[in-house]
Amino acid sequence: METQFLNTFVTVVDQGSMAAAARVLGITPAAVAQQIRTLEREIGAPLIARVGRTVSVTEEGARILPRTRELLRSVSDLRSVANESDVSGELRLGACPTALAGMLPDVLARMVETFPQINVFIKPGYSADLYHAVEKGDLDAAVVLQAPFPLPKTCEWQLLREEPLIVLAPASMAGRDPRELLASEPLIRYDRNQWGGRQADEYLRAANIVPRERFELNALNAIAVMVDRGLGVSLVPDWAKPWPEGLNLVRLPLPDATATRRIGIVWSRSSVRVRLVTVLLQESRKAMQAQKA
Repeated sequence: METQFLNTFVTVVDQGSMAAAARVLGITPAAVAQQIRTLEREIGAPLIARVGRTVSVTEEGARILPRTRELLRSVSDLRSVANESDVSGELRLGACPTALAGMLPDVLARMVETFPQINVFIKPGYSADLYHAVEKGDLDAAVVLQAPFPLPKTCEWQLLREEPLIVLAPASMAGRDPRELLASEPLIRYDRNQWGGRQADEYLRAANIVPRERFELNALNAIAVMVDRGLGVSLVPDWAKPWPEGLNLVRLPLPDATATRRIGIVWSRSSVRVRLVTVLLQESRKAMQAQKA
């Protein structure tokens, strides 16, 4: 069975049509259709249902699709291991929401430019879930918040960015004391179920500040918009850009706040794609240095 035909099957499913798959693969639509027919004969079941110019995966095709993706990744790994001089293959990477929108695009841009043979599968998620995925081997690495628990010996972690707590307030409050704002203005609270939100809650408790809570959510960009609309102030980590455009805000530092939200990369030492992880670490460090410059 040709692995190229399996790749064609996956591409057709992902693209939604024979013509779109042909453009991605650099072959004709007729060749795509021929490869799918050959694969269906070898499998002994229909894999693609054709409806006009579009296609959908059949029940049989859906059953083999996850195994097919896994097989193609394994083949890519074999090539990477066999060709030590080349840095290629697929990196399975997780990313928490803040990193996915802020830090990661710069890192990926550097990776694609320097190592065009690397493909990256990205799984969004919360840090706690991504740690478990790396530990189980479902992901090679993840850009996450530093865990409030010790890592297993099979995993390592590297710091990329530290984010101190700040008070986010409308620009009209720029001259006021940040602690006074937290005590007197309505608070748009960063979700206490998340690690970053717990740090903010611990600061309020340690400072004996009982806020007037108005909202609580786990979406930093949405919090920024709410503050801009005059709905309150917020205590949040000073997260990486981009921020929503057109907001008139001030970021007030807390001189007595010592805790920072730490973002970095966790990875599995046992991953067969450790060379790709090394590239990720290398390009991440460069991207962070460029941001500071």
